[in-house]
Amino acid sequence: MHLISLMDMNIFRFFISIIDVARRYTGSRIEDETITLDFVKKMMDDFKNPKCLHRRYAYKIVLQIKKILKALPSLVDITVPHGKHITVCGDVHGQFYDLLNIFELNGLPSEENPYLFNGDFVDRGSFSLEVILTLFAFKCMSPSAIYLGRGNHESRRMNKKCGFEGEVRSKLNGGFVKLFAEVFCCLSLAHVINKKVFVVHGGLFSVDGVKLSDIRSINRFCEPPDEGLMHDLLWSDPQYLPGRGPSKRGYELFCFGEDVTKRFLKDNNLDLVVRSHESKRKGYEIQHDGKLITVFSAPNYCDQMGNRGAFIRFEAPDLKPKIVTFEAVVSIFHNLKSVMLYYELSL
Repeated sequence: MHLISLMDMNIFRFFISIIDVARRYTGSRIEDETITLDFVKKMMDDFKNPKCLHRRYAYKIVLQIKKILKALPSLVDITVPHGKHITVCGDVHGQFYDLLNIFELNGLPSEENPYLFNGDFVDRGSFSLEVILTLFAFKCMSPSAIYLGRGNHESRRMNKKCGFEGEVRSKLNGGFVKLFAEVFCCLSLAHVINKKVFVVHGGLFSVDGVKLSDIRSINRFCEPPDEGLMHDLLWSDPQYLPGRGPSKRGYELFCFGEDVTKRFLKDNNLDLVVRSHESKRKGYEIQHDGKLITVFSAPNYCDQMGNRGAFIRFEAPDLKPKIVTFEAVVSIFHNLKSVMLYYELSL
């Protein structure tokens, strides 16, 4: 997939300029191309009711975030100053009211309270569009307030199969489907916090000897391939046995053991791997002799798993993980039928 060309971008901007906002529209508005905290707060309040964001402003958010994400490297280095902290969240999967609960428990994203969301923002939940627009808007408002890593569900194939494409068609229009797919191709693949904590959506690699420089050199501006380093980062899982073994997810996927984790950490002078990608009963799981933590932030996943959600706070300089767990939020607006409708619209 090729990224949207300059001509396409100009067409999108022209389209934005002629999209009429009806006088009766009472929702959030972006003035002078600037996304402010007041705008984001009102947008989240509108989403809670629930109300849709006007297409004009959704376009503006997505076009702004694309420019920001495209300029980032495939592996992003995050520096947390002494005495400051960062919060790492796992999969959210369209559970907007649980995302709001995270912000209620831990504060809104800001330069003083930064977050790293570790992929799988969309699919399976009823409010994937609300989740992704909220995260994108915070990133546009203050790029250092929130970091976004790509998950295996930030792909056209998964979005078509698991509901996000249908949700976009239902709430916005089909023109946004391609645009979101292009933006997802700009997401970074991994993050390193203070040169010690490696954060990735899936896990480690099918081969030994991978260095951080290899990740930095990945050309990520594409749909996820079926093999290679990018594929491994998005899809692999840890296992309790040493070495590597087959994955329950499919024949082309694999799992990696404690020895693989420790070799990777030693080779790259790192202390810890944080990954997501799997629902855990407590919202997290510590494996591989304490060298790997899975964090999952979608409680009661798919409305049936009964799991807790979790997030991790790291405070510099020691970066000792503080894990916070939480229960699912019950919303009167949640409707399982809408999820099934989005699946059907994606097909």
